[in-house]
Amino acid sequence: MDPAFIYYLIGGVLVLVGFAGVLLPALPGLPLVFAGLLVAAWADGFERVGWLPLVAIGLLTALSFLIDFLATVYGAQRLGASGWALWGSALGTLVGLFFLPLGLFLGPFVGAWVGEYWHSRRVGHATRVSLGTWLGILLGTASKLALGFCMIGIFALAWWV
Repeated sequence: MDPAFIYYLIGGVLVLVGFAGVLLPALPGLPLVFAGLLVAAWADGFERVGWLPLVAIGLLTALSFLIDFLATVYGAQRLGASGWALWGSALGTLVGLFFLPLGLFLGPFVGAWVGEYWHSRRVGHATRVSLGTWLGILLGTASKLALGFCMIGIFALAWWV
């Protein structure tokens, strides 16, 4: 069996797992996509995809960390969330993984609500904060998906041009 085929296979699996990781917070999504694309570029000795596209893809990967952090924190803090809401959202996300697919959407919301209610004892405020936190996570996920498709696009363009 051709060793390049094995590298392409490993790269493809890493990209697929990476895209799953964009939706499942337990996996490092776009870093896995980057690793998969790097392995695929390595398979032919970087002849088709060189350093310039890989640097661009790496910068998009770094940008994903910033987006992930800012989207969640900004969405929550914009509405006056406490640290309890942020921790509740993170814990709710982890617990939600056991109740896929609904838990993936409800976990962060419920966790943020419980955390903020625990802190403020105000139902309306806890509801607003949890909605803001959830919306931040949703927008962050959509942004990371868009970045992932941009990474694939840069790789494909470099491969065929």
